[in-house]
Amino acid sequence: METEMTNPLLDTLALPRFGEIRPEHIAPALDRVIGDHRAVVARIVEDRPTSFAQSWMPLERAETAIAAVWSTVSHLHGVADTPELREAYTAGQKRLVENDLQVMQNRALYEVLVALTGTAEFARLPEADRAAVEHVLRDFTLAGVGLEDAPRERFAQISVELSQLSTAFGNAVLDATDAWSEHVEDETLLAGLSDADKAMLADYAKAKGLSGCLVTLQMPSVNAVLTFAKDRGLRERVYTASGTRASDQGPDAGRFDNSGRIADILDRRREAAHLLGFADPVEWSLASKMAPDGAEVLAFLRDLAARAKPAAQQEIETLAEYAAEHLGIAEFQPWDVTYVSERLRQARYEVDEQEVRAYFPVERVLAGWQSLLDRLFGIQLIARPDVAVYHPDACYYDVADEAGEIFAGVYLDLHARSGKRSGAWMAQARSRLNDDTIHRVPVAYLVCNFAPKTQDHPSLLSHREVVTFLHETGHCLHHLFTRVDRPNIAGTNGFEWDAIELPSQLMEDFAWDRGVLQAMSGHHETGAALPDALYDKLIAARHFLSGLFIVRQVEFALFDLLLHMGTMGSDPMEVIEAVRDEVAVIRPPSWHRFPHAFSHIFAGGYASGYYSYLWAEVLAADGFQHFAEAGLIDRSVAGKFRDEVLARGASRPAADSFRAFRGRDADPAAMLVRHGLTADAH
Repeated sequence: METEMTNPLLDTLALPRFGEIRPEHIAPALDRVIGDHRAVVARIVEDRPTSFAQSWMPLERAETAIAAVWSTVSHLHGVADTPELREAYTAGQKRLVENDLQVMQNRALYEVLVALTGTAEFARLPEADRAAVEHVLRDFTLAGVGLEDAPRERFAQISVELSQLSTAFGNAVLDATDAWSEHVEDETLLAGLSDADKAMLADYAKAKGLSGCLVTLQMPSVNAVLTFAKDRGLRERVYTASGTRASDQGPDAGRFDNSGRIADILDRRREAAHLLGFADPVEWSLASKMAPDGAEVLAFLRDLAARAKPAAQQEIETLAEYAAEHLGIAEFQPWDVTYVSERLRQARYEVDEQEVRAYFPVERVLAGWQSLLDRLFGIQLIARPDVAVYHPDACYYDVADEAGEIFAGVYLDLHARSGKRSGAWMAQARSRLNDDTIHRVPVAYLVCNFAPKTQDHPSLLSHREVVTFLHETGHCLHHLFTRVDRPNIAGTNGFEWDAIELPSQLMEDFAWDRGVLQAMSGHHETGAALPDALYDKLIAARHFLSGLFIVRQVEFALFDLLLHMGTMGSDPMEVIEAVRDEVAVIRPPSWHRFPHAFSHIFAGGYASGYYSYLWAEVLAADGFQHFAEAGLIDRSVAGKFRDEVLARGASRPAADSFRAFRGRDADPAAMLVRHGLTADAH
């Protein structure tokens, strides 16, 4: 039998031993932890214990060991993908889903835990212990424990298939992203891009053994071209390639086409919802969220659209007029939007994105970030070069409090590269453990896709990327600051999904404060902080095109809900076009295939829940006002946020935690103010 000495994945109490982990370790590690888990379940079912220590704790320890193994594997799959790792990951994911369902559909185990909740001991347990059990009992129900044999088996089969389909969807997006490129040897084609951006594209070319530059579908490349490239044809080609990724319209004759996967995912989600007695996947999804029902969410989204659409319509008309009058673009197209927006922003507010970037080399941003965390929460990040990492881009920090006690840890991985999925995210590396025999601090991964530095140019961040970094920091703090000893409801685990963006979106707003932003800046050539005059321009431009931003988010959220409700049919292109008829002011070409790379809902956790970004923003905007009213960098308010929201996890409803922090329910007007829209604007 493999041990933690022979299989590094089984060393679940320590940090991952990345330098030793190989794809061939995955299957044996799962053999061990899944076998241990099943043995624990068998003992509990046979002995039918009635105490928390005997019925809950062994189950929790076994599940936490599985989570430790799989968090390492899934992280590597996301940031250092190889064909061998992907194969092992896909097989392992199937086994885990099957095991999870076998446990969650085990009626005898369910009955043991139900019996536990009826004991006198349970009534005396701490709030978090009771909440942990109650959350799992709800999950048993949502996993089909109450179904008869045939439908229960079918639900389990569907769940495995959905897991495989979601993984395949994400893989197709990654493969399609990596497969497309345009080799550029005439640098005049890249007019408008900064020297740093061109150096990045030259490095992409060198990595492929090519001269000149290589334009790719990595996000730093796409953003650079669509924002700055004067060559309209290049913008169109990049927009087209990005907008048709993993679709029937994509290059290579649709080799990575996700059309069939989308149809299969929707079919299986609907069938699973019906088996559980829900009308549709939306009703199933909302059973564990803050929002009471789909009708209320639709009303919320449509009200937002009604408030924002007039502003968005005016904004798009202004862009088209500016493009025609000043840039010679008579027929304004979607691939012009970002470029014209940047040019108009420069003209109207004198904000030059390249000038702004020069003040945010990633090293200065990190220094200011650490200072902000210290000023708000009194924490220090201590670099640990001795900790094994999986790529030279990655690094590790211990997180210590003011007394010097290490209470958490975080891995940073900030730069885009081949084999790493796009976007930015936080993931759990290790959950907090604190019981009679084990003490382990929580550890997070904080991942972004910023432009990498080159031999001659530093990695420079846009202000939007600084905002993104603070957004993911909020998710990290939610995980790292937990004081809940039950992993299934600690940090972000079990937290209502439509409130999960509260900490992240609240932290974003610190990127708009003069002192915070200047402390995160330092010109890459002179070291000078962001000048007041440039900061003032950023603030003046803050709400530039905010109407367009909101209607676009509403478009995504409505598409997600209506597609899963099925009221407009099952064809994703028909649904997205119908939604655009209602709310959009920009219409992509008919060949555009946004749904086919919408990983949030087809390969992530946001299915029937993409509205969560806007729903949680109500909480975040009002929560940030509490900081602003106290002078922003206020230890008492930060401490209350930490104690009442971040530290509590899902030990109580998110609405109760927000109320304990703010002293009242959230004021919806704060979100409209955040975007520069008045509460009564229609």
